[in-house]
Amino acid sequence: MMNCNANKCIECTVQSCAYHCDTENYCSLDRILVGTHESNPTQDQCTDCKSFRKK
Repeated sequence: MMNCNANKCIECTVQSCAYHCDTENYCSLDRILVGTHESNPTQDQCTDCKSFRKK
């Protein structure tokens, strides 16, 4: 992403996401949606960033 507008409130290390700021570990979105793929999540691995888009 050329002119990434890093949102300093959303840290992100997923470099394959279209919203990841290449030069900084931040997301460029104003907000994200966090969801789950489990019916009763009990660990952080059960949660997902539903705003993810492949680069």
